[in-house]
Amino acid sequence: MSDRTLTRAEVTDAIVREVGVTRQESADLLDRTLDLIGAALEQEEEVKLARFGNFVVRSKAAREGRNPKTGQEAPIAARRVVTFRPSPMLKSQVGGD
Repeated sequence: MSDRTLTRAEVTDAIVREVGVTRQESADLLDRTLDLIGAALEQEEEVKLARFGNFVVRSKAAREGRNPKTGQEAPIAARRVVTFRPSPMLKSQVGGD
């Protein structure tokens, strides 16, 4: 497994190289895109990015959990979580056929 992480700054730089906009415009574009995705998920809308995958908000019910160290039971509150399902194209690209 690689310790390599793609950062926001690296994505911004890639947009500058590929699209030919300024670094500030690239950063603004990336920020706006991420804001739009976040806002849609906040409204519990599904986000579908062709050739990449789908982001979906799921509601999880409250339940009893257990501290793995002590074995003591503890309540886990109901919450919403974001799940990601990669597209078949992305799966094949990373070798997860």
